[in-house]
Amino acid sequence: MQELVAKIDGMIENIERVVVGKRKEIELSLVALFAGGHVLLEDVPGVGKTVMVKAIARSLGADFKRIQFTPDLLPSDVTGVSIYNQQIQQFEFRAGPIMANIVLADEINRTSPKTQAALLESLEEGSVTVDGDTLSLPSPFFVMATQNPVEYAGTYPLPEAQLDRFLLKIELGYPTAEEELEVLRRVEFGHPVDAVEAVMSIEDVLDIQKRTAGILVDEQVKGYIISLVQATRKHAAVELGVSPRGAIALMKAAQAYALLKGRDFVLPDDVKHLAEWTMSHRMILSPEAKMSNVEVKSIVNEILGQVRVPVTGDKVATL
Repeated sequence: MQELVAKIDGMIENIERVVVGKRKEIELSLVALFAGGHVLLEDVPGVGKTVMVKAIARSLGADFKRIQFTPDLLPSDVTGVSIYNQQIQQFEFRAGPIMANIVLADEINRTSPKTQAALLESLEEGSVTVDGDTLSLPSPFFVMATQNPVEYAGTYPLPEAQLDRFLLKIELGYPTAEEELEVLRRVEFGHPVDAVEAVMSIEDVLDIQKRTAGILVDEQVKGYIISLVQATRKHAAVELGVSPRGAIALMKAAQAYALLKGRDFVLPDDVKHLAEWTMSHRMILSPEAKMSNVEVKSIVNEILGQVRVPVTGDKVATL
């Protein structure tokens, strides 16, 4: 376990050479990767969303593709298309950019719902259907989608069904003055992302994903997750609470986070730490709450303060 944690820490440090001051967000992204999930990065332009995805892909030496979502993008531009080859007189499948280990779905809310829907099967099933044939995607398969929360003209908000497919929703935020100065120093003579080398292999990721699934989750910790999820459905300011898929996502994320921290069991504090990024995008506020400018994050924090944390022994005690 120590050797594995050292390898993960080495990857985080490798990414930090490019992405300054965002260790927590890097860890969260790796949590999603190791849990077999996907990430939605929502923030204003220019804070490093695309750079972070590129740095993760380069650190793995993985097959990386970028899809720039635009209003005229078609589903076949994402999944691929069958083209008739006159020389051999049969159709040949030409894979779309979704056929990669790591996919950057850039500005996903700028394309039509029909094209957005092309991602649904890939995010949930790890496959795509083209001309009636189901094709498996590479393993591991990890999508990091970005969207701009401030420019809504010409955009198509993601439906709740698609938001629910993302394990985590992360915001990067602006850097501090010191961090921004360090960014300027690093890009003065060329972008550092071009110099990032692989420190982990695809086989390592598959091994970590397998180990993540075996991390112990005590029954009381599972009960704690259920209590949090149920509390979202009963809150007066919430019209639609977290789904059962959200409860599964929170558990899987907690397993990956525990492994990342070098443990073979999940603590309640792991669940508390990940609740905001796992549950917030799965909740729909009531019209009254929206008019009062209530934030989903504040409701999640309120629920975390109200639901009792289990304490039963060393392996499930809070830190």
